[in-house]
Amino acid sequence: MKHKLKMLAGMAVVAFASALPARAETVSMFCSATDYELCEKAVAKWSEKTGNEVKLNRMPQNLDDAIPIYQQLFAAQSSDIDVLYIDVIWLGMFKDHLLDVTSMIPEDEVKAHFASATDAARLDGKLLAMPFYIDTGLMFYRKDLLEKYGKEPPKTWEEMTATAKEIQDAERKAGNPDMWGYAWQGRSYEGLTCDALEWIASAGGGTIISDDGEVTINSPVTEAALTRARGWIGTISPEGVLNYDEENSRALFESGNAVFHRNWPYVWGTSQAEGGKLVGKVGVSALPLGAEGQKSSGTLGTAYLGVSKYSEKQELAADLLRYMVGSEDQKMRAIEGGYNPTVAALYEDADVLAKIPFLGMAKTAFEESVARPSAGTGKNYNRISRTFYRAVHDIISGKDDVAKELADLERRLQRDVKAGE
Repeated sequence: MKHKLKMLAGMAVVAFASALPARAETVSMFCSATDYELCEKAVAKWSEKTGNEVKLNRMPQNLDDAIPIYQQLFAAQSSDIDVLYIDVIWLGMFKDHLLDVTSMIPEDEVKAHFASATDAARLDGKLLAMPFYIDTGLMFYRKDLLEKYGKEPPKTWEEMTATAKEIQDAERKAGNPDMWGYAWQGRSYEGLTCDALEWIASAGGGTIISDDGEVTINSPVTEAALTRARGWIGTISPEGVLNYDEENSRALFESGNAVFHRNWPYVWGTSQAEGGKLVGKVGVSALPLGAEGQKSSGTLGTAYLGVSKYSEKQELAADLLRYMVGSEDQKMRAIEGGYNPTVAALYEDADVLAKIPFLGMAKTAFEESVARPSAGTGKNYNRISRTFYRAVHDIISGKDDVAKELADLERRLQRDVKAGE
């Protein structure tokens, strides 16, 4: 095949095998650059158990750069890769090229994972991938300051807003003029899609576009959620938050100058690094609710493994997938790499909690996470998200009336959905 090997140019390829039997098989797998060494350990273990070989391929450092590689492989219906590393927002994009593994994975193994993570991989009645590790939006907070002022971690966005303002003002009065109440991601980029989805979904306002392609964004619930966020600018969040991504907002929090901070789980490790200003001073919780009876709704950032529909060794590939997403490997990845497992039982495992102590506090967040609307938008997701976050940025920047902006956004999204059909 002309495409053979060219697709993998520039990627490290390593084979793992034990004392192989005469008829040992070889399967190939993609793994991200950030956890490549952990994948090496895992596939070596699987090779030892099964007597088969794994050809492990390193993905580009920037995951988005893998999309055209996958597209070339799928266009050629290439059997070069058997097990695929899939970002959650690629599921809809690549669903026609992923094998339905429903019959290949026992139901009890599927149910061992958070339902929020497995449900996101069920498209058109098929289970197209299994969760490898999970990320979701979390609320980090200064537990020392909440204790100082007799406050509990807020349960709702309204409570967070009020508590942030009260502690911010008190700390400024006490001699810290640089203190802010809330640090988050307000730049016009994918991160703002994640933040805004959390505000809206946690209030019962849906996920921008439903799985069947209906635009759900223009509602009183969404208007109230975005109006609240707009009110944070210059009151509990600096004007500069409109240009903040994950790292800018983390820097403000870890400098000691923010009470609350929305970010991904990695901030636990960075905030508790030796010599940091916040060691022993940080609490972690699920994100607040937008309305009573709703879920926390942190945006799902899960990584998945799937089997290529074009694999010539589907059964063996599914067996490797089962091991890689199973309890044994997820425990190793949690302990050695700090990756958050999707197997619920590991959140009560003493060894895992000793390595990642915040997991016990954040379990609710992982259970109640919400997926971005990639299932219903498929290949058109990036365009939909770009339209959404640009409009949200205009809204929170105060450029126009919120209701008018939402009506305009609804029309643009409907146009984008139609263009992608």
